[in-house]
Amino acid sequence: MTQRDKEKQKLIARIKRIRGQVDSIERLLTADDDCADILMLLANIRGGINGLMAEVLEDHIRHHLGEGSPELTAELSEDLIDLVRAYLK
Repeated sequence: MTQRDKEKQKLIARIKRIRGQVDSIERLLTADDDCADILMLLANIRGGINGLMAEVLEDHIRHHLGEGSPELTAELSEDLIDLVRAYLK
């Protein structure tokens, strides 16, 4: 399995965790459960989505923007990735 395939599998695992959390929210809402539990799960999902978005953007910057643009140096790519990660926190 290539490094790229391993990265893809990690992203898919993240999506499955997020899907499970969304399913849990549906169950909690159906059961008329505590709002605090629902809010906590919603916050977890938001964090998971932000993390997933950061990973996909990082991959895009490294593999698509960086390789095709002589102006986008490795250092500038890393600065851009740091900026994106800071924004998504």
